[in-house]
Amino acid sequence: MLAALHDRDGRGRFGGRARLGIPGNADDWASAARQLTEGLVKGSERRGALPESIVAFLCQDPKDGESAREVMERLRPLAQLLRTACGALDVPVIEALCISDGRFWSYCCPSAQCCPSDGTPMGLPGTSVLAAAATYAGLQIRGSLREFRARLIPWETAAALEQESALNAVSMALIPRILDDECRTVVATETLDLAHRVMRRFADSTSAAGAPGVSGVPAVSDAAGVSGALSADLRDDELLCHDEAATLILGLQDRTTRDRAAEWMEGDEAGPALRLWRALARRCVGPYGEHAAAPLTLAGWVAWSSGDELEAREALAMALGADPGYLFARLLHQACNEGLDPESIRRCLRKERVDRAGAETIASSASSASSASSASSASSASPVDAGGASGAASTPSTRVASRRRRKPRSTGSAESRPGSRPSGTAGTRRPRSTTDGSPAPEAPTRAGDGTGGGTRSRRGAGRHGTKQGET
Repeated sequence: MLAALHDRDGRGRFGGRARLGIPGNADDWASAARQLTEGLVKGSERRGALPESIVAFLCQDPKDGESAREVMERLRPLAQLLRTACGALDVPVIEALCISDGRFWSYCCPSAQCCPSDGTPMGLPGTSVLAAAATYAGLQIRGSLREFRARLIPWETAAALEQESALNAVSMALIPRILDDECRTVVATETLDLAHRVMRRFADSTSAAGAPGVSGVPAVSDAAGVSGALSADLRDDELLCHDEAATLILGLQDRTTRDRAAEWMEGDEAGPALRLWRALARRCVGPYGEHAAAPLTLAGWVAWSSGDELEAREALAMALGADPGYLFARLLHQACNEGLDPESIRRCLRKERVDRAGAETIASSASSASSASSASSASSASPVDAGGASGAASTPSTRVASRRRRKPRSTGSAESRPGSRPSGTAGTRRPRSTTDGSPAPEAPTRAGDGTGGGTRSRRGAGRHGTKQGET
């Protein structure tokens, strides 16, 4: 961690802070040092206060079989890289400390009198004046970083095998649907609905011990003597089935679904949501470790939105460890380290939620209006006859009569248009002639032109009369 120092009018004060998990591979230390330094210095400069100096803290617990002094020596090259990166930006590192196993060492002080080679023991937790004042004020003393990480790291118990099997089974059915554009929206809705149900389950759960757990998950009664946080996590694990966890983990890999889940960031939703994201991060076991980036990022975001920057930084750093290219985690981690106000992000998410609800309301109203219009049209298109029976369609004779009304035959004089019938033959039809001058055969009568031979006889009588007049 890097802490900026400002000195105005002879009174020093702390400025921004930037924190990043120590990469496991030493080859990544140089890029991590540059990223951390640039984030702090440029962030402070954007806020209008370039730091006069920087203090660096390198914190790491010893590995198995490793002493705290060996940790200090192993991290010495990283401390030098941090000092060089800060110097390149014209901000000196006035102190670089290594903290491990309750002791600290200075990389800048050469005197063995004030900084012995075995390190200087730190004060016991809770013995400072500040700790006493916080306890008196009712503030909770937070745990160590190791305890924070224990709430977020994947399972390493026998239950991990069952969770991995559930992830394998669910992925075979769910991933093709997520990749299908038509099914993606349905999967998002199902994922968010399931998350809501689990969150309500968490909110309604009690702290009674000994409740039966799901298969493969240890019961709370087996965890006698554990801390309150661990007991709460075990209780949440009991309330979340393997199949449910697998469905949520894979569903949150969709960016749109994850962004909608990020809206549960405040009020009564924040607490159950944070518990759910922690529980899902613990279920990303085996080859699904990279999938933990989504729930870890959501956990970090909710923690930061709720005012817990310590857990937020840890969760976001773990998300980047699971997937270094996870952009959402990188942006939130940088914003948190630069001391930005999360309210600006909350406003954007609130607006997105309101706009989506408004769009859904408009779409629902339009669908209801369309259904009502369709029903009205169908009702008007099916008239009821005098006997009460619904007529699906008009009769042929009615259609013919309608066409005749729309297109009446002209009964004017012969001078009205060329080829018109002479006066007195308005009710007859002049036969068409063929090329040799003989009259063309009568066209077949249409189904609705009349009732049969009566009409044809009248037409025939008219025709003969006309021919007699012509001859």
